[in-house]
Formats: sequence, C-alpha cells, structure tokens
Amino acid sequence: MSTSLSRSIATLIGFSAVLLWSLLSFLTAASGTMPAFQLTAITFAVGGLSLLVIRPASLKAMRQPPRVWLLGVGGLFGYHFAYFFALRSAPPVEAGLINYLWPLLIVVFSALLPGERLKWQHIVGCLLALAGAILIVTKGQGLTLDARYLPGYLAALCAAIAWAGYSVLSRRFASVPSEAITGFCLATAVLAAICHLLFEQTVWPTDLWQWSAVIALGLGPVGLAFYVWDIGVKQGDIQALGAVSYSTPLLSTIILILTGYAAYTHLVLIACLLITVGAIVAAKDLLFRRKVAR
Repeated sequence: MSTSLSRSIATLIGFSAVLLWSLLSFLTAASGTMPAFQLTAITFAVGGLSLLVIRPASLKAMRQPPRVWLLGVGGLFGYHFAYFFALRSAPPVEAGLINYLWPLLIVVFSALLPGERLKWQHIVGCLLALAGAILIVTKGQGLTLDARYLPGYLAALCAAIAWAGYSVLSRRFASVPSEAITGFCLATAVLAAICHLLFEQTVWPTDLWQWSAVIALGLGPVGLAFYVWDIGVKQGDIQALGAVSYSTPLLSTIILILTGYAAYTHLVLIACLLITVGAIVAAKDLLFRRKVAR
C-alpha cells in the first residue's frame, strides 16, 4: 500500500528520479552499442524484477483495472517508442530538445488538475530552465529545423506529450499504489523485446563493465526512478517537479564531464544558473511557504 506523505517530502522523493535520470547518458554510453529497444527491454526487465524483489506487495498492486494499465504501459512504453522513433528519424539534438518540452507541458497540463492553479512563477521558472536546457542540448550553436525530418520532430513532440500526459494523469489515479509500476515496467520490457526482434539486430555487451552499466541502468534510472517519480507526481508539487526536471540534461552533462565522456565549457555554468534560478522561481511557494506562514 502507498504511504501518505507530506507534499514537501513527496516532492523530494520525486526529484530523486531526476537525479537518477541524469545518469542515463553516462550509463548508456558505458553500456556499449546495444540497440535502443534491446537495451530498453533488458533494463525494464531488470527494473521490474528488482522492484518485485524489493516490494513484494507489487504482485497485489498489479491487480488494476484496464484503464490503469493503459495509462501506465502507454506512458512508459509509448514515450520510449515515440522517442526512439524520433532519434531514428531526425537529428538527435533537435529531437532531444523537442522531447525536453515535457517538463513545461507537465506544468501547463497540471493546471487542469483539481486543486492546482497555474501561476506566473511556474511559467517563468520553466522558461528560464528551458533556456538553460537549450544551451546544454545545442551547445550554444543554435537550432535549425529541416522539413525533411518533420516525422521525427512530430514523434519527439508526441514523446513529450506522452510523458507529460502520463505524469499529470497519474495524479488522477492517486489511489493506485506506486508498486503497480512494477507491472508497467515488465509489460514495457515485453513490448520493447517485440520491437527489438522486429526492427533491430541483437548486440550483446562485450565485457563485465558494459554488463554492469546495463544492470545499473535497470536498477536506477529505469526501475527505482519510475517508482519514486510516481510518488512525486501523485503526492508532491507536480509543477515544481516539472520545472526541476530541466536539471536532468544539465546534471547529465556534468556527469559526462566528470567521467571524461564530455568536455567542460562556460555554457555549462550559464545553463546551471538558468536552470537553478528557474527551478527556484517555479518552486517558490513550496520553498518559502513556511516562512510566509509565519
């Protein structure tokens, strides 16, 4: 059963998903050349099975009506399918940047939830953070959209809408325990395996380091991350989480720099300031509520 948490604690738990997702680029780079759907199938299987071991109540939590499964599997698998299609059909920089509209869309969509109200600081904070994300993703070299890649751009937009929609609609199913994520991960693994067999050539890791990276992906950015994100969007400040999510590409870049997979530039510092200020502005009510109350 899901435990009722304070809004602040649930938001912090949700933010831990952002920290875990920041490891995606590093662990993916370290995992070798495994195709996207194959990697997705294996990591979601690892994530789902690990959650099943850690949270045995997941078996009971999986007994949900079809609409809950549709939302959960549609969100997890639908997002990854659209995103991978985008990366195959458009330049990675442009596709990645369009995909990173999902935090802003979460903030906008959340205004439709009962008890939530869209305020100026949410939009301003997200726009500042988005500017930082643009600097990180494009490396300050600008952005050019080519009509030839329109299907890929649309797929990236669909991915952003899918993840934002899944995150916001999860609040409408707040009574569904977060352990149900286990079933969604396992179903996503099966669907990804089917896509791999249909579209990709199988490539296995070549050494222990690559296998370790694959397992780490499944345990953290895939398994645990989706579980804590579910807690955050259901019980936390979903608008603050949306804005703070723009720190994912920044933290990811910092990790790549520290591990030698990328080089430092001053754009990283500028992006860091923009994203940090944007997150603070968007989370103003959450951060300063107690002081105002006094």
